[in-house]
Amino acid sequence: MLWGRHPVLAALANPSREGRGRLFATPDRADELMREGLLQGREVERIEARELDRLLPPGAVHQGLAFKVAPLEGVAFEALAEPAEGLIVMLDQLTDPQNVGAIFRSALAFGARGVIVQDRHSPVLAGALAKAAAGATERLPCARVVNLSRALETLADLGWRAVGLDGGAEATLAEALDARPTVLVMGSEGEGLRRLVAEHCDALARIPMPGGFESLNVSNAAAVALYEASRRQAG
Repeated sequence: MLWGRHPVLAALANPSREGRGRLFATPDRADELMREGLLQGREVERIEARELDRLLPPGAVHQGLAFKVAPLEGVAFEALAEPAEGLIVMLDQLTDPQNVGAIFRSALAFGARGVIVQDRHSPVLAGALAKAAAGATERLPCARVVNLSRALETLADLGWRAVGLDGGAEATLAEALDARPTVLVMGSEGEGLRRLVAEHCDALARIPMPGGFESLNVSNAAAVALYEASRRQAG
């Protein structure tokens, strides 16, 4: 299930979802979708807000809209890897939907080409994750791979440079980044980067925090890293 205005409207506008799913809306939202031509040729099932509440997880902020649809299939790894240019984000076993959704949102905002995740240990791009992403999961390509370390080897052969975020690294993010095609590798919320994934990075970098606070939330760290990396890419 997708819920909330931004995720649902982005899904409706996604050509890969054409003709699929069931769209639920409260009467006022249904009228709005029809009036503004946002249905993309779909039928809408009118439903009262309290009934919509029962269809969704407790506390879901649906804004009168929900979309029951199969998960996105994603894109082939090669579609993101070639040609080697710009930025890619790689997530090493991040499991919190709010964090992953926020990272998708930042990645789209700062012009990343897409996100790479491991096929296992990665949440489905729906529900709370899609809500946190505010529609970014529908617009930003995502590739699932079996082994992140092997994916990094392939990316290196194609001309990519991998920079892993590690709070204990000696180099700062500003020192580690340059204008070459870059893969930003983010570790899990608790453990950080796994050893083999870290060993396949060309550089490990930390975000300096002169305020003295121990660490940033992983999604906030990703936003900082994407901003800095996008500046380098722009020259």
